[in-house]
Amino acid sequence: MTKRITQILCWNLFGILLLSSQYYSYRDGFWFDIDSTIFHFFNHFLDGSHKTFLYLIAVTNHRIFDVISFVAMALLYYLYFRRENKDEKQKMIALGLMMLMMAVLIKQWGRFIPIAHESPTLYFEPFESINRISKLTHFGTKDASGDSFPGDHGMMLMIFAAFMWRYFGLKAFIQSAIIVIVFSAPRIIAGAHWFTDVYVGSLAITSIVLSWFLLTPASDYLVHCLLRLIPKRFFKTS
Repeated sequence: MTKRITQILCWNLFGILLLSSQYYSYRDGFWFDIDSTIFHFFNHFLDGSHKTFLYLIAVTNHRIFDVISFVAMALLYYLYFRRENKDEKQKMIALGLMMLMMAVLIKQWGRFIPIAHESPTLYFEPFESINRISKLTHFGTKDASGDSFPGDHGMMLMIFAAFMWRYFGLKAFIQSAIIVIVFSAPRIIAGAHWFTDVYVGSLAITSIVLSWFLLTPASDYLVHCLLRLIPKRFFKTS
């Protein structure tokens, strides 16, 4: 128990330090320098001379592409689901519902963080010429946000990765972490999010909240509660 408490406190300290560093440097300093460098590096390649890359980023930032990221997570989850026996499959159904519940709750909790800023496209646009994929492609795609912190899309992906680590081990975490990187990258490349919106904001909030849930009996308890509440007919074909 002492080991678990130490782990929880370490994850909380990690998250608090990340948020604090972001709060004091998101307009100037360490994180802003990193954010600015990453944004300008990728924005250079969105000038229209690299058509394939431009349209790739446009397509992967369309709202429909969010469904593909969900499908990728579902497929990975299914790979582990199909290996289990009937009882474990039932637990995994309840676990999947719990992940969705936690994603909604954590997203709402993130709104209370006292950090708010516009996306890099909107921040830099008044001061310099930047490339906006929505204007260059005339494609309904996301390349800006009035309040991009924290990265909601990245947070959902990270919540999935955390659950996979907790219940299926390191290999499952590495596989899901690849999904996090692949599907969060288009938002950053397009300038709809700063790098730190995802890898500071989303990571910090996920670390703080989920540590109290996944490193305590709370998650297992909720899974068992959901198992009792879900109608048994949903398990007949499991």
